[in-house]
Amino acid sequence: MKKLALLIIMGWFPMLIFSQGCVDVSDDDGVKVFGFIQPQWQYSFDGNNTNSFLFNRARLGVTGSIPYDFQYYVVAELSPFFTGQPFLLDAYISYNRFMWAQGALGQFKSPFSLELYTPCHKLHTIYRSHFLVDLTSPLRDLGFQVFGGNDTTIIKYQVAIMNGTGMNVLDNNAGKDYVGRLLIQPLKGKLSFGGSFRYGLSAPSTEGVTEEDETTRFGGEIRFHTNRFNIQAEYIWGKDVGSYTTGGGCGGPGEVVQGSIERNGWYVMAYYMTGIRLEPVLKFEYYDKDMSETDKLEYITTVGISYFFNDWTRLQVNYLYRAEMDNEIDNDQFVVQFQAVF
Repeated sequence: MKKLALLIIMGWFPMLIFSQGCVDVSDDDGVKVFGFIQPQWQYSFDGNNTNSFLFNRARLGVTGSIPYDFQYYVVAELSPFFTGQPFLLDAYISYNRFMWAQGALGQFKSPFSLELYTPCHKLHTIYRSHFLVDLTSPLRDLGFQVFGGNDTTIIKYQVAIMNGTGMNVLDNNAGKDYVGRLLIQPLKGKLSFGGSFRYGLSAPSTEGVTEEDETTRFGGEIRFHTNRFNIQAEYIWGKDVGSYTTGGGCGGPGEVVQGSIERNGWYVMAYYMTGIRLEPVLKFEYYDKDMSETDKLEYITTVGISYFFNDWTRLQVNYLYRAEMDNEIDNDQFVVQFQAVF
């Protein structure tokens, strides 16, 4: 029993620095098939008792090593609730001979933010923070990345040059996006803190405009954990000139809005793994959707609990209380999600 609990606790900490959301790349030769499914039931307190069964995610992938020091990783999203059809989520080849100078080429998560880089099946709340999804878009992109260190080193870093246009599409201009993340990890990794950045130019979204759109992001993060307790917080500031995006998530169609805007947001989250496989979690989010206005604030409080049946299966229950300053909306949610990893 104690061994199982320890495995669960260790397994739910963030994975190696280049984990993309499903499994660590294997050091063994040969092909490994992996994936996970997340069937869900949602109930919305919108006055109409709107509720539905659906798939949050349904992913299937392969990974393996090629002599010498090369590894590959390919994942497809099979859930029809993103775009209506399956699509390629991650696909990259990495070179891992040197601890401090590893590289990868292909499609992968943008190296920005702790919560974004937490694998989707290891999130402690069912959903990522609303502001984080808006301000880190595109969550995945095509590009080249250099990275070094791991969860046991005092420093780890990632720097990438990316198209800036998102998954499975060509770049729309001659410029590229530059993204990076740096972490300091004292106290044998129990404490970590650091920051992220993103800067890029893209083709103008407004017809008749010749000046390119501009995206700037800065983020800070801190996390402290023991064998059972974890507390973490993040802050992200973003400025967009010409156009900006909202929504999107893990492959869903985001919305491009014309105009310039400055936004920011933060969250604080704490959870505790009990000795009976139950993990309660509490999370508070703040999102200023337009810093030039005084009434564009959104607050989300998530109260949840997870039950771990074993290393591969868990049940999550979340209640999301949403409060808007400009116009209160009946949009609270109760969500139940079952997860199986294979």
